[in-house]
Amino acid sequence: MSQHPPARSVRPRPPRPDASMSLLTNVMAHSLDAGYAEAASRRGELGTSHLPRSTRSWLGLAVGLVLAALVVTLGAAQAHEAAPTLAKEREELIERVDRASGEADTTQRQVEALRTKVEQERSSALRAGGEDERVSLMALLSGAEEVEGPGIKLVVDDAENARQGVGDGPRQDSSFSDSGRLRDRDLQRIVNGLWLSGAEAVAINGQRLTSLSAIRAAGEAILVDNKPLPPPYTVLAVGDGKRLRSAFQDSVDGMYLRELQENFDIRARITVEGEVRLPAAPGLAVRYAEPLPAAGPGDSGTTETKKGAS
Repeated sequence: MSQHPPARSVRPRPPRPDASMSLLTNVMAHSLDAGYAEAASRRGELGTSHLPRSTRSWLGLAVGLVLAALVVTLGAAQAHEAAPTLAKEREELIERVDRASGEADTTQRQVEALRTKVEQERSSALRAGGEDERVSLMALLSGAEEVEGPGIKLVVDDAENARQGVGDGPRQDSSFSDSGRLRDRDLQRIVNGLWLSGAEAVAINGQRLTSLSAIRAAGEAILVDNKPLPPPYTVLAVGDGKRLRSAFQDSVDGMYLRELQENFDIRARITVEGEVRLPAAPGLAVRYAEPLPAAGPGDSGTTETKKGAS
């Protein structure tokens, strides 16, 4: 009867400290996937390369690179040629504008010199005839001469936040689209209100107004005697400052301006000035009349006049 050796108890092996981090341990021990390693090994054995091996392939690659280089070179050359052309055209345009501005300034100086000469000759002739004071007053009231004296300064500007809408306050026309801008007819009413309040002379942004002046609109711009004026509009009026301001504010046109401020956010500020200076009107189409020769024996004896323009 065989005897079995006595069974010995096997002491279990203690667990690894990193047993709970088996996934992390595996990643660190095998950083390269087996598939990648196999592909790399196979490529090394076969000598696989992405570079062309035949002469024809090398020629095709060379031709492609040459064509690409030609395209880039031609594009750069065209851009280099176009840049000086555009710069030259811009410089020529600037020169033309500067030359035209210089010619306009020269012409304006010539006009001023001729106007001064004509004024001197006229004053000399009038002094000889004893009519100097009367004609000087007429020239002052007509805007032919510069004027200075006490008055008021009224600055009117568009609304700070312009917006589209239909006016319903003092501007009752439903087809009048309000954009928060002062309109030509608004400025017309303001100027007419100043005349009716006792202003002796009025100018807008340095543009002297006369009895023949026109305030019109061209799009969003306001034209005074066909000259566009930008906002804000500075209206200077010569007269008794305090009385003129009070009369204008109490007039219908002054109330119209207040309604523009309240309903359309038009900005306005009026101040009394101790002295304002208004330039002469740039051009006057003066009309005149002179008597016809004395009537003959067979005529009715009435004196007619004929009108002309100078």
